[in-house]
Amino acid sequence: MFWQNVHQFDQHITLTINSWNSAFSDPIWAFLSMKLVWVPLYAAILALIIWKLGWKKGGLLILGTILTIVFCDQFANLIKHTVARIRPLHDEFMVANGLNILELGGGYSFFSAHAANSFGLAGCTWLGLKKGLADSSNPTDAKIVKWYGWFMFTWAALVGISRIFVGKHYLGDVIVGTIAGLIIGLTLGLAVSISNRKLS
Repeated sequence: MFWQNVHQFDQHITLTINSWNSAFSDPIWAFLSMKLVWVPLYAAILALIIWKLGWKKGGLLILGTILTIVFCDQFANLIKHTVARIRPLHDEFMVANGLNILELGGGYSFFSAHAANSFGLAGCTWLGLKKGLADSSNPTDAKIVKWYGWFMFTWAALVGISRIFVGKHYLGDVIVGTIAGLIIGLTLGLAVSISNRKLS
């Protein structure tokens, strides 16, 4: 009964958020949900890491970031198949109550791998850069880390929210995905930072 009430609340709040759609915003949310369009961003992140940390420390952070994304993605898939929550676009109640659908697809909903991967990437790289540049004498480095953090976490939040607007996830899926991604990303980011300290 408790989880049924939670699910129903999640349905209603997701429908409310999803209803804030428009002809202007729909293409933006659909774009944010795409994967391949962010390849240039990933390349820029790799370049920034190597530029600021060097090949040895930067390479370790890149490895930690790859492990973060793999772990987030596979953990999300494991939970999805265990919980087997139907996606909003396949839920009769959601569709009957006007769910705006911008992206089709199967699979299960809980939790959002997009949110987990995005926040995992943001958390791991931000913490890795922050710790790696903590002793830098260049005042610009602190500003780079600050603005990088603001940009990456804002980007991750928008990617997560976009999953609600395209009709693929409930708000609860995105919140849990965000938490999982942050825990995994920050944990591996810290592990990389400790390892890089030992390399100094």
